[in-house]
Amino acid sequence: MQHPTISDVAEHDAQDEDEDEDDCWTALQRAALAGDLPAVRGALAAGADVNAPARGYYGRTALQAACSASRTEVVSVLLAAGAEVNDRPGNNDAKNALQMACGRADGGGIVRALLARGADVNVPAARYFGATALQSACAAGAADVADLLLEAGAEVNAAPAATGGRTALQAAAGGGFEGIARAVMERGGDVNAAACRARGLTALQAASYGGHEGLVGMLLEAGAHVDAEGSRFKGARALHAAAEGGHARVCEMLLDAGAEIDAGAGAGAGAWGGRQTALQCAAARGHQDVAGLLRRRGATGTEGGGTFLFD
Repeated sequence: MQHPTISDVAEHDAQDEDEDEDDCWTALQRAALAGDLPAVRGALAAGADVNAPARGYYGRTALQAACSASRTEVVSVLLAAGAEVNDRPGNNDAKNALQMACGRADGGGIVRALLARGADVNVPAARYFGATALQSACAAGAADVADLLLEAGAEVNAAPAATGGRTALQAAAGGGFEGIARAVMERGGDVNAAACRARGLTALQAASYGGHEGLVGMLLEAGAHVDAEGSRFKGARALHAAAEGGHARVCEMLLDAGAEIDAGAGAGAGAWGGRQTALQCAAARGHQDVAGLLRRRGATGTEGGGTFLFD
């Protein structure tokens, strides 16, 4: 008799998990996600529960499913049928209907409809890669949606998710959305809000990693701390972020603003214990122009070490 190997068991368990997850979706939820309007209407006419709860790790209510895919007509039908706008998502899907709609650049019409039905603009971000409605809009670069949310009273400094989270300003800065970032700052967005516990970045670190020179300049002018530490896990200082991203001009801007050139990346910078310098980060990524700039500006030490962001 041949016994199953560990890999056989693991593969079987994974298949069972996938099958169980598939079984968690109702026919209405599947049709809503697909944007199949006739199937949605048919299911409702047959008595399908419009508010059947999200189940499983990645489950969604019918309304959440439609919002996640910008199914505008389906959303209208579901709302008319009494869909609850503030229901919770599945265990790992992290976002409710409004938060999902706000994460779409084309979600303005759906967002207006949800707000008109009483959607809560300030539901907190889920702990693991979650986002508030405003944080979602800022990350997506949806300026019109961000404006709607701000007018509706969205909290500009709401706490980010503990893992992978961004404040509204951090999200806008990371995406290079200067206009949105400016609007958030005008509403009191904190330029020095701390990075979240794991895989987070301050606004300046996020803009630096993305090479967004205009935003870096704007944040520095607004008083962003140039040597602030990042997350406790997978975090970094702004100079290290710019160096790893390969952005020589941003490195120059940060150094001109007083960034410490030979500082370690910080306590959260992964396996190297935060000791790697910006020079080491640039060299590890093969950014020789940045490494040369840092040497010319006085960087010392070897080019050993490693990278840290998002590895």
